Order: sequence, then C-alpha cells, then structure tokens
Amino acid sequence: MYKVFFNESLLTFSNQSREGAKNVLFQNESQFDEAFHLLSSKSSTDVNLFSDKIDEVWTQFLKYYKLIQAAGGIVRNANNDFLFIFRLGKWDLPKGKMEKGETKEESAIREIEEECSINGLKLERFLMPTYHIYFLEEYIIKETFWFEVAYNGTERPKPQIEEGIEAVEWKSKEEIPHLLKNSYPNIKLLTEYYLDNL
Repeated sequence: MYKVFFNESLLTFSNQSREGAKNVLFQNESQFDEAFHLLSSKSSTDVNLFSDKIDEVWTQFLKYYKLIQAAGGIVRNANNDFLFIFRLGKWDLPKGKMEKGETKEESAIREIEEECSINGLKLERFLMPTYHIYFLEEYIIKETFWFEVAYNGTERPKPQIEEGIEAVEWKSKEEIPHLLKNSYPNIKLLTEYYLDNL
C-alpha cells in the first residue's frame, strides 16, 4: 500500500477496497483528479484507489503530476534526544529539496546541516519515503526520503531563520507523542514507524 497526504486527508493506493475509505476502482488516469476532487472538496478525507495492478497505477500516478524530491532525517544525539524544528506553527523534522546531481544521502545531510546549523552528522540507515501533495498553480507530489541520522557533537543547533524556522530543539522520546499532536500526518507516520522499530 502507498500513502499520500493532502493537507489532513489521506489518499491510499492498494490492491483491494479498504473499510472506512471512499473506494475508487482504478480504470484510467482521470481518477487521480477525481480522487483529489473528493479530498479537496472535503466530501471525503480518506480515499482509496484500488487495482490488482497497483504498482503500475502508482508509477502512473508519480508521472501524472509534477514530482519534487526531498530528503531529511530523524536525528538522534548521544543522549538519545531527537532533533525537531518548529516552522509555520507546527513541529517538523529537518528536510529539504534535493539539488541537481545530489544523492538522497548527500541531500539529507546538507539540509539538516543548513536548517539546524550542526555538523558531523552520520547516516545510520534509510527509513522510508513519505508522500504529500500540495497545490501551487498545479498539483505537486513531494517525495521525501528519510534517514536515521546520528549526531555525537556538542554544537548548539540554531534555526535557519530565512527558511521560516523559528526554533530547533532536542526532544526526549517521551516528549514526542505530545509534539506529534501539532505536526503533519506524514511526520506522524514516519516518527511512529521509527519509534516502533528502534
């Protein structure tokens, strides 16, 4: 199953109908627009496109809209605290757009360094991609590649103000559930997956 967030709504791609969702049997690409019409009109906040060839449908979907790729990480320090940023009124994780010629790994490190002003990061493992859609003159799919990142330094992180980041803070594992109440659905999905697989 593939999950794509659109504001607070969810679009899934699966090989069968799903209980609790508005189910749409995929037949042609016009149904991508149909799904987003349902989500944007709030007639449903949970839409499921299903097909027995869902991987092919997913590939079509990624080509149907403009795709922007980004990378970032869940950063953990030697005290087992986690690095969060506060931007646009919500708690988030450091991430940003991949530059031309960059690998996912290079982009994740660069973006964390730029957004939080810390160096000496070490990639531990790839976690998962997340997907969300936003509208900026056209529908854009943002695919973000997430990594577990270790930090053993002592630099105090500072927010990249010009990117709208108001605060960068280390948070304990116990504080995370409270933060996620004021975060984005894809950050909740990623963080809960990560904490369940520590």
